[in-house]
Amino acid sequence: MTQTAEAGDILIDAREPVQEPPDTKDDKPEIAEFSQQGYLYLKENRLENAEECFQKILDIEPENNYALVGLGDVARKKEDYGAAIRYYEACLLHHPGNNYALFGLADCYKAFKNYPKAIEIWEHYLQHDEKNVTVLTRIADAYRKVRDLSRSRALYQQVLVMEEDNPYALIGLGHLHYDFKEYDKALFYWERMIAAGSGEVDIRVLTSVGNCHRKLRNFAQGIEVFRRALESVPDNFYALFGMADCYRGLGLHEEALTYWNKILALDPDNKVILTRAGEECRALGRFDEAQELYGRALNIEYDAYAVLGLALINKEKGNYAEAVSSLEALLQSNFKNPRVYSEIADCYSRLGQEQKAQEILGLLPKPGPWNVQESGFPYALPRPFFRRHRH
Repeated sequence: MTQTAEAGDILIDAREPVQEPPDTKDDKPEIAEFSQQGYLYLKENRLENAEECFQKILDIEPENNYALVGLGDVARKKEDYGAAIRYYEACLLHHPGNNYALFGLADCYKAFKNYPKAIEIWEHYLQHDEKNVTVLTRIADAYRKVRDLSRSRALYQQVLVMEEDNPYALIGLGHLHYDFKEYDKALFYWERMIAAGSGEVDIRVLTSVGNCHRKLRNFAQGIEVFRRALESVPDNFYALFGMADCYRGLGLHEEALTYWNKILALDPDNKVILTRAGEECRALGRFDEAQELYGRALNIEYDAYAVLGLALINKEKGNYAEAVSSLEALLQSNFKNPRVYSEIADCYSRLGQEQKAQEILGLLPKPGPWNVQESGFPYALPRPFFRRHRH
């Protein structure tokens, strides 16, 4: 799958409550021994051995909560979430308030992306342990996934009241604001996390901070952050992408191309990067290289960026009729993009067909909620054309 600029979540709190096995003074010492051994195997990730111990307990006591939770944990570690759910639910049927089963069950539904169900179970957990910050951040994360901004933010803030500078709450607040395109606020929380920490900063935090600068068009600052990330992991996709895109934003096409090429050396069939590299070559007047890159992208699958780029090369070479032909075909699938209309009109104007140029402009969609960035074409409108045609 082609990678793109946006990474997923930086860090999720992996901590979870660990059920303590019964003491060996239990009425059934063999159950305690199997349970202790099973949880030891589980901790060591020896899942088959753990499963064998827990099954032996069920042979003795079919409703044993330690065994049912243990088998649920084994299945969850194997990513067999359906089986894990069955074990946790079996435990809760006989032991309704078992926090470990509730926690595991909620995590399984989260893995299935059933966030409303996960939220419901975690909130039930909080009835028994209302100050568990691990659960609170998980619920906040789930509310963020269902785009409930106010509830998610309130829970993260609740965690910060309980644990000042809790890294998972700060990370979550950063993601929350980033998801809603509030990049300055996301930057505040992620930089606060860096300041509160000690030692080496996780590269995912650095690339997320860099992406905020990139979105805010603070390209020089973004370059510094991405460079720091690359010092840690030289071939990190997101840091390389960020460097290239920041240089592109500064109009430094040669530098941008260097980093697009670094990504292509690692991922030669990345269609997004092929078109970005083609754009830089076109901007540098290296049309043969640009055509080759656009062609490679189109060989993977149809790509509007590549079609537009090839049309613009024809236009810059003076092949206006060929450019018009490509652009009009592109218009069929990108009829809301003002750039395509303006380029077609500009080509007609250069061909001396002013009437057709005006007709195309008359078809230009009225301004509305759609914008150029949403179209996928981050290009400026051709200013020479608008100097000639004002209406």
